[in-house]
Amino acid sequence: MHLNPYGEDAVNLAADLANRPPVTARELADRCRAAGLTLEIPVTPQDLAMVTDATDLWVAVVDADGEDERAERLNHMLAVSAGHPRVSNHAGTGWHLHYRDDRKALGAVLFALISVGTALHLVGRGMHRLRRCALTGCATIFADTSRTGRQRYCGRRCANRDAVRRHRARAVP
Repeated sequence: MHLNPYGEDAVNLAADLANRPPVTARELADRCRAAGLTLEIPVTPQDLAMVTDATDLWVAVVDADGEDERAERLNHMLAVSAGHPRVSNHAGTGWHLHYRDDRKALGAVLFALISVGTALHLVGRGMHRLRRCALTGCATIFADTSRTGRQRYCGRRCANRDAVRRHRARAVP
């Protein structure tokens, strides 16, 4: 995954890490590779701790009450994690933008990636496009990447379950 334009891939990785927090540094590394990240240095327990902290801050952005609070929380993440943009070809995969210093540990890379990616996702698609599933009992977080911006459920399974629940509620005399 090129770290430019950040956006959708980064915000989906953040949701994945928030919904299923990695338990070990190895698991974090495997999940990052599966998401398309190039890992250039070993992943450490310190990286896992930093990603856990970043994910906690990100969940607070998701759960913010209103756009102003969401922006305030996200601006805090950006201030803590991201540096000025730079052009990089660090992995020999082509020139792309980074919003962090080169040669940072994975924890710092993910913190910046999640912060900048979330900011680009929200300002590009709408500040409402991060949420939890609308199905009662499902707390899964997702990034709304739908064309219309009206996604309410984390996936088809929850959408279908809620449709069945609504249908049965109408059928009861």
